[in-house]
Amino acid sequence: MQKLSWKQTLGVVSLAASSAVLSQAAIAQDTDQDPQGLYSADELMDADVYLQSAPDEDIGDIEDILLGEDMSVQAIVVEAGGVLDMGDEEFVVEKGHFQVETQNDDSLDDMDYRVILDLDRDELNQQPVYTNDWWQDAKTNAAQAWEQTKEGASSAWQSTKSATSSLLQDASDAIDN
Repeated sequence: MQKLSWKQTLGVVSLAASSAVLSQAAIAQDTDQDPQGLYSADELMDADVYLQSAPDEDIGDIEDILLGEDMSVQAIVVEAGGVLDMGDEEFVVEKGHFQVETQNDDSLDDMDYRVILDLDRDELNQQPVYTNDWWQDAKTNAAQAWEQTKEGASSAWQSTKSATSSLLQDASDAIDN
């Protein structure tokens, strides 16, 4: 076995460290929020909805939970706006504009969710209305975005693999010399 000079050792260590950093950066891009735990979709359906600016005023409830191709929550559908359930509209609220608070989570039978919207009333009323036309457009757009993401990820992987292979070859050549 050949002894490495301090420069060669530093090069190999730098290569390993940069590979680890790139791997962690790729993982970090996949999650933009801290893990929230496990939620029951059944219990979340019909959960009461509140505005952050009026946390004690029930403005509606959850009518649907919209999932993306990867089965992650992309949006919720909030039924709100009417009086005594008359004249309600169903608004699509994308992730990032709501949070879920759990109460009585010691027992599945007693668990209760509160959904807090990071929107005021006017902003809620400006959200897309949940209709068949909206559904068809959103489905098409999501499928196209998913395809582009897959293609971009594949291209990035090929570039990273090629660059890493080249760096490993350079490190191997440095060790051999």
